[in-house]
Amino acid sequence: MLQSKTRWIVRSTDDNLVNMLANELKITPLVASLLVNRGLDTVESARYFLFGKDGFHDPYLLKGMDLAVDRIREAIEAHEPILIYGDYDADGVSSTSVLMITLRDLGANVDFYIPNRFTEGYGPNEAAFRQAAENGIKLIITVDTGISAVHEAAIAKELGIDLIITDHHEPGPVLPVALAIIHPKHPESIYPFRELAGVGVAFKLAQALYGKVPEHLFEIAVIGTIADLVSLKDENRLIAKKGLENLKASQNIGLKAILKLAGVDPMGINEETIGFTLAPRINAVGRLEDADLAVQLILTEDPEEAQQLAEEMDALNKTRQAIVNTITEEAIEEVEKNFPTTSNKVLVIGKEGWNAGVIGIVASKLVEKYYRPTIVLNIDPEKGVAKGSARSIAGFDLFKNLSTCRELLPHFGGHSMAAGMTLKLEDVAELRTRLNLLAEEQLTAEDFIPVTYLDEEVLLENIHLSALEELNLLSPFGMDNPKPKVLIKNVDLANMRKIGNEQKHLKVIVNDGSANLDGVGFGLGALADQISPVSQISLIGELSINEWNNIRKPQIFIHDLMVESWQLFDYRGQKRINSMAHTVPVENRKFILFNKDHFDNINADLKAESILIQNLDDAKAFDGYRANIALVDFPPSKEILKVLFEGRQPSRIYAYFYKESSDFFSTVPTREHFKWYYGYLKKNGPIDLKRHGDVIAKHRGWSQETLYFMSKVFSELDFVTINNGFITLKTGAQKRDLADSITYQTKKSQYALERDLLFSSFQELKGWFDQVIQESVETEEAITEWI
Repeated sequence: MLQSKTRWIVRSTDDNLVNMLANELKITPLVASLLVNRGLDTVESARYFLFGKDGFHDPYLLKGMDLAVDRIREAIEAHEPILIYGDYDADGVSSTSVLMITLRDLGANVDFYIPNRFTEGYGPNEAAFRQAAENGIKLIITVDTGISAVHEAAIAKELGIDLIITDHHEPGPVLPVALAIIHPKHPESIYPFRELAGVGVAFKLAQALYGKVPEHLFEIAVIGTIADLVSLKDENRLIAKKGLENLKASQNIGLKAILKLAGVDPMGINEETIGFTLAPRINAVGRLEDADLAVQLILTEDPEEAQQLAEEMDALNKTRQAIVNTITEEAIEEVEKNFPTTSNKVLVIGKEGWNAGVIGIVASKLVEKYYRPTIVLNIDPEKGVAKGSARSIAGFDLFKNLSTCRELLPHFGGHSMAAGMTLKLEDVAELRTRLNLLAEEQLTAEDFIPVTYLDEEVLLENIHLSALEELNLLSPFGMDNPKPKVLIKNVDLANMRKIGNEQKHLKVIVNDGSANLDGVGFGLGALADQISPVSQISLIGELSINEWNNIRKPQIFIHDLMVESWQLFDYRGQKRINSMAHTVPVENRKFILFNKDHFDNINADLKAESILIQNLDDAKAFDGYRANIALVDFPPSKEILKVLFEGRQPSRIYAYFYKESSDFFSTVPTREHFKWYYGYLKKNGPIDLKRHGDVIAKHRGWSQETLYFMSKVFSELDFVTINNGFITLKTGAQKRDLADSITYQTKKSQYALERDLLFSSFQELKGWFDQVIQESVETEEAITEWI
């Protein structure tokens, strides 16, 4: 067996809907089922999703849009200074850039302000608003922030500043008092689509100000839309599709510079370019320094400045990666030492000196490792406060649960899966206690096992180039439209090997009798030692087309593997017993020995996991359910092996069957051999075996050991007497069968045992164990059913 890393849940699909979409839209059943699983189960919705053109909603359906546009136009006409107040992540940077470009195009006197993560924290703050007032600002427009700024909005009113809030984060129970709040989730909103990113809301304001859809802003709006992990449906899908296409031919000097520095081929730009190249570099600036740098990169029209800014951002990203690695190591140590997962369903950890700009990434890494809702805090003992970032798991709504602790969190915001907060140091322990109690009430043991949702189970014969090419119609992929993940169940391994310089990756070819499929598992190389070549495997992953030397063929990027049945690993012929420690997985392993001398001499490190089985009672007492069982040396009989596995279902069997010497290649005399030897003794009288035994054996092509064996058998059958090396045939001996001799029986049984266990083929040995294990399983099931 090989357990999967996560729980695999295959979405159920209505076959009637799949067939209807496949027939009506002339698409493959694979793509049709993916559409149904995404809730696109009507011809109209599916057709629009796949082939839809412009479908942007009227921006004035957003509550407050008319008030905001009128006030901004008034400011433009009066050359009144406008301040855009943004956020320091990729969504905030792109939101700020979109509105800066829009207002500049319209002739506004506009500037932007993004707070420093370390000195000011998230969102609007009173000091910044007061400074803006001193600078003569009468109109502030927030982007990707502000919905929680109740106090700051009151300050703006006191200062005579008109405040327009554009945001997409979850509104709290009390909304700020502002000139206008443009928010798709506003309690009084009638807007058809509620899942816009911060940049999506800024884009809608730009649309209203321009009086048309601003096509030139798609390449910027796509950055925040994908980076902020919002649902890629409806308008977000349109922004993403158009933005990625425009980005391929972008003339934005700054974006071209950073993409070139990162080695990105413009024609290969897709959603992963945003997620793994652009967004991390933009976010790194705001995490370590001032995010102004990223906005300047997007706004600059100077190639030299763009190159300089791009290099600075790239360097900051590398620094950010190093800092994240260091803090993650320290955070893991903190969990293991002080807050073990055995007693903490929610991890709340912190340390002085942890960079507040990257703790959100660290929280994500801890969730990945421990699969627990996690809050990572930067502790400031001088101010007596902690700033934190939180990430969650399915089933535990962060925003909802943190909302029950509002009195401990003077500043917090976010959504169900991520949040940020500030609190007093003295309240950290109370927050930890409360969240753990809430998790105790809401989460079950199963909730702490990571889940992988799969679109469907597919057959190899249905994975062909035309189907995979059609999958591209679903792109770009992201939230609510993830890259399709499929299950391929119980297929044979045609080939398996480790690849890569350090053999860290896995390459397989699987077969189901009708078709083959190549698969690559990055970082899964170690699994090659845990999968028997004859096992049937199930695998999950993403389908793609591999292009190499102008040859195109389907492949799967493997995310996880599973072997449902027990596995046999054949290490027969190994001469060193203690080498097994490196081949048998540590988890739940048992080393079985039948020879006491071997048991006494086994490596001390393996002693605690070793069991000596000397008789049937020992075998019956063995507890090896779902264990990795190593059969170290040779058993005395098959019967003892049968008893050993009765009522057990091993995960794996590692067959070593170490034996110092073998009886298999020594001659086992036949009845004809015994008949000739008896006649020889009868004809030649007493024989001195010490003097003449070797001559007789060589004459017949036997070993001297064979001759002594036959002599001992005759002695046990009372056919001869052996005295001081002389063998003499008895007269009048009773006729007896060779099987009456214990020596003969032992020799035959050892020969047969070695033939079946030591010198059989892999398939023969596997078949014997299969029969034993299957019989025990059927017996157990029958007993269970009877009870």
